[in-house]
Amino acid sequence: MDIECSRLLPSVCAVLVDPKQFVADDTCLEKLLDWFKTVTEAESSLLVLQENPCLTELLFHVVKLQDVNSNILSFTLRLAGIFAAHENSFQYLQQGEVLLSLFSEAGPLSRPAWEDPSVRSGWIQGVGSMVQHERAVQFLCDCGAIDVIFSLQGDPSLFVASTASQLLVHILGFTMHSRRAVPLTTQDCDWPVCARMIVGHIEESLRSGTVPQITQALNVLTTLFGRCHESWTEVLWMRMNPFVGSLLEKEPLLAAHSLVDLFLSMARPQTLRTKAFNILLQPLACVLQAASQPTGSPGLLDESLNDSVITDILLSSKSSCAGLLCQTLAHLEELQPMSHLLIDWPHVPLLSAVMTILRFCSGLATPASSVGDRLCGILIGCFRVQRSALDFLGTLSQGPSPSELIRGVVEILLVYLKSPDSSPTVLKKAFQATLKWLLSLSKTSTSSDLCPQTQHFLRDLFPILQKRLCSPCWEVRDSALEFLTQLTKHWGGRAGFRQALLSSEVPELAEDLLRDPESYVRASAVTAMGQLSSRGLCSNPIGTGSKNDEKKSLFLELLEILSTDSEGFPRRAVIQVFTEWLREGHTDVSKDKEQFVTKVLQVVSCDLDWEVRVQGLELALVFLVQTLGQHETECPYAVEMSSVTQSTQLTESLQMLCHMKLFDFIFSALCDCDRPVARKSCDILLYLKAKLAHHGSLQGSGEACTESLGTQNTAWLETTLRKWKARDQGQPSEVADRGDCQEPDDVLEVLRSVDLEGLRGTLAKSSDHIEKSPQSLLQDMLATVGILEENEADCY
Repeated sequence: MDIECSRLLPSVCAVLVDPKQFVADDTCLEKLLDWFKTVTEAESSLLVLQENPCLTELLFHVVKLQDVNSNILSFTLRLAGIFAAHENSFQYLQQGEVLLSLFSEAGPLSRPAWEDPSVRSGWIQGVGSMVQHERAVQFLCDCGAIDVIFSLQGDPSLFVASTASQLLVHILGFTMHSRRAVPLTTQDCDWPVCARMIVGHIEESLRSGTVPQITQALNVLTTLFGRCHESWTEVLWMRMNPFVGSLLEKEPLLAAHSLVDLFLSMARPQTLRTKAFNILLQPLACVLQAASQPTGSPGLLDESLNDSVITDILLSSKSSCAGLLCQTLAHLEELQPMSHLLIDWPHVPLLSAVMTILRFCSGLATPASSVGDRLCGILIGCFRVQRSALDFLGTLSQGPSPSELIRGVVEILLVYLKSPDSSPTVLKKAFQATLKWLLSLSKTSTSSDLCPQTQHFLRDLFPILQKRLCSPCWEVRDSALEFLTQLTKHWGGRAGFRQALLSSEVPELAEDLLRDPESYVRASAVTAMGQLSSRGLCSNPIGTGSKNDEKKSLFLELLEILSTDSEGFPRRAVIQVFTEWLREGHTDVSKDKEQFVTKVLQVVSCDLDWEVRVQGLELALVFLVQTLGQHETECPYAVEMSSVTQSTQLTESLQMLCHMKLFDFIFSALCDCDRPVARKSCDILLYLKAKLAHHGSLQGSGEACTESLGTQNTAWLETTLRKWKARDQGQPSEVADRGDCQEPDDVLEVLRSVDLEGLRGTLAKSSDHIEKSPQSLLQDMLATVGILEENEADCY
């Protein structure tokens, strides 16, 4: 620990234990705990305690105080846990019975402060930190702390209750991991004492017949099976299986949602996985039966466990039905990438089921029973279920589907894309699912152009897209533009797509949205038009400027947005589009890249948005790489140029870059007050320095050059930039000693003189790294209670 921190620490501890003092900023306590964690990980925690006895005294005094502040007590419990995580410190604290006073059943539970959730949370976190060695686990068993954790599972604070369950999982996992060399059976005598206590409590809770206790036990098992994958969990399931099985036989089914969560986390033995999967599929089987649809895969959707129970849950209320279906669909979406683990992933029945759900939600399903009638009434217009079903429908595009079902998918997607009742979020999900199915259809096509099915789909899509681009709802216009961008990105080069797009009014409508009143829409329109232009699908190419064309070119229109738009989103979109045009070698940009880059950077250099300036630097980097990279070749058969020729070409390139004032922009950015801008500029200059050093261009001459090598900072650079500016404007300057044009030598002087490596290290630190230092933190805590003189405090 730092000497100055050790000097300040006793005063800070005295403030913490003094009830008359109040630490106004609770975040100071969090920062103090973070610091202690860092200290105990970097050096001996026992040595820290021994050299700073004020810490042990703090723990003792807080234990004895009756009217202790709840934040201070919570802090103390967590602090004790941090030190007790190390076995030698644990033994040191245990000698004075500090840990017993803080964590035993007779500890802070009897204090009035225990009523504060932050104290109970601090107790749990302290115990959790401590469980890093077997002595700590044994201590928790002996002092009654495990029973306290059991009781906290039912805490009125949901955060405390959840953390208590996670702590049980942590303790059980640690206990079993430390005994992994010992073979296990289901017999109690084979299990460690602490594990027996926890497993016995879970079994008792599952037998209790009360929903809260059953839910608590199931949540512990769900977390455990989701996190732990060691062999002992198989033995644990053998013990739990009869208790969980008995729950499935009860009517009504208790804690149904928790059971579903448990089965999802148990993708283990094949028999168990199949059983769990069967239960997970029951809500979808019920939906299919309600619409008289065949369930398809025998042994999966046909095999029913407590069908009546699932039906009861589905029909009990709208919220219960929506909750169960959304939960089931979300779980299945998670499982789909692991479908190879199942003997028979029922892709076709699942696809039928999700399409049936979407039909129920849109009022298109034909009920086959009273259950179907009830489902119609519950699900119609249910946006929550529609969103989940469309998500899962998109995921199912990855599997093989028969052509008749694909036609059904296309039909239901078009229904949702056309429907005026589709909410903006549902429509966005429908666009996303449509894109996934179009991509899937493209993979099955053997020709270079679109398959007939995709061609028909697109012909139906573009009229819908035209309508959505004119929607009065800005979220809908925005989603339609995003969809258009993705369509163009993936199929802009296909003749069938180009024909369908250009025969519609979509490009013109997208261009009109560049002037939309909503900034998000303008930004999406910029991106869409940029993609269309890259593919040659704009009605007005970016480089046209003929006298007969009264319409402004796209480049000039986007440049105007970059210059004048009051919102940041459209301007950021424009500079990203320009960067992509340059990177991809856009035909019209390539005609005069120097002029293109110069015009763009002139505008960007005046922009107040740091994200625009960072992206402008990215454009400058792309241009630099393209310009300087042309002097190198990796082709083994290329004629090798002489070093003189390379040097001449490099000098010419640098002169061209200087004439464009590219380096003015980059050097100015290095002095930018926004850290990301300066960091990006520094990275570019380090690239340039390495590139030029490779060609030997940075070798200076003379004593002055050697003395200034890598010693200058940004203040020197700012002075140099002012000198250049004065030269360029033709004004007299005391430091101007050369002509009126920036030369490559100026650039080389900066690259040689500025300590770019050191500057990068400085920029990598956060802007408040000094204020975040431990010494500063301790001074601030003392300053808040007037312990320090005013000039000693770091009042930032």
